[in-house]
Amino acid sequence: MNILAIESSCDETSAAVVKNGTQVLSNVIASQAAMHNVTGGVVPEVAAREHVVKIMPVIEKALEEAGIELAKIDAIAVTYGPGLGVALVIGTSVANMLALVMQKPLIPVKHIHGHVYAPWLDSKKAVQFPVLSLSVSGGHNELFLMKDHMEFQVLGETADDAAGEAFDKVARMIGLGYPGGPVVEAAARKGDPDAFPFPKASFSDGRLDFSFSGLKTAVMYHLEKNKTRLADKQFLADTAASFQKAVIDALASKVFLALRTYEGVREVHVTGGVSANAALRAAVEKGLKAWNTEMGSNVAFRTPAKLSYCTDNAAMIGAAAYFQYMLDKESYHVFKYVGPKAAF
Repeated sequence: MNILAIESSCDETSAAVVKNGTQVLSNVIASQAAMHNVTGGVVPEVAAREHVVKIMPVIEKALEEAGIELAKIDAIAVTYGPGLGVALVIGTSVANMLALVMQKPLIPVKHIHGHVYAPWLDSKKAVQFPVLSLSVSGGHNELFLMKDHMEFQVLGETADDAAGEAFDKVARMIGLGYPGGPVVEAAARKGDPDAFPFPKASFSDGRLDFSFSGLKTAVMYHLEKNKTRLADKQFLADTAASFQKAVIDALASKVFLALRTYEGVREVHVTGGVSANAALRAAVEKGLKAWNTEMGSNVAFRTPAKLSYCTDNAAMIGAAAYFQYMLDKESYHVFKYVGPKAAF
C-alpha cells in the first residue's frame, strides 16, 4: 500500500511516499530554519506563507523521487494536529482536496503518533511489543507504553516546558542561534558537562512527567550572575554541556523508572527532534546495556534509522497512517473532511 503523506505542523513543509508503513520511497523536506533563525524562533504567519509557496512543489518532488504517479497512490495521510493552526490548515486543505478529487482514503494522523512510528521506517527487524517510547520534541515530551499498534498508554508528559523548547531558549540566551538542539549539542562537545550543577526536576510522588522550566530559569540566572564571562567561549561551552547533561539525565531517568515500574517491555524507543542528539542516544543505550546486564534481560534499543526521521517529516506520518488504516480500513473509504486541530 503506497501512502502519500503530508506534514506541515510547524516550520517544515514535507511530503513522502511510504509503502506498507516501513519502506520510504521518498521523503522531501523543505526547512524554514534559516528564515526563522533571523527572529530566533518560528513566526507562525511567516511559516504559513512559506507552506503555501512550498507545499505543491514538495508533493510533486516526493512523487517524482518515489517514481510513482499520483493516480497510483492508494491513500492520502496528513498531520492534523497538534501544531501551529495557521500551518496545519495548509497541509490539511491540500490533503482534503487531493483525497476528494482522486476519491482516495484520507487518513488524519496526530503529529505525536508520527514521531512514535518513526523507528518503524526502514526497519530491518520487526518491532516487538510491548514498546516503551520516549518522544522528545520542541513542543512536547511524552513517555508511552505501547502494547500493540496504535495503543498508546501515556505514562508521562510535559508538565510545562518541553526539552526541545528549553534547548531553543537556552541557545538564544547563550547567543548560539536557532534551532537550539543542534547548536547547543555542537557547543556542548567542547564543554565540561560537570562544570555547573544545574537542577534536574523531579516529582516527589514518583510521577513520570517532565519539567524543564526550572532548568531554563536556572540557566538564565546563571548567565546573569556571570555577565562578565559571556565573551568567554569556554564558559559558554561549559554552560551548554552542563545544561545538556541536565536535560539528558532527566529524560533518561524517567525511561529507567518506567522500566522498573512496567514489566515485560521488549523494546525502548527514543524519537522526536531531540532524539537526533547523539549524547541522549548514547546515554539511554548505555543505561539499557547496564539494565539488561543487571536484570538478565534483552530489551532492545531503537531510534529512527536516519536523522531526517527524527525532525518533523512526512515519512513518519505515512508510517503511522498505514498502521492506523490497517486497524479500521472501512472507516476511511467514505470521504470525511479533516480540519486542523492546533492543540488537544
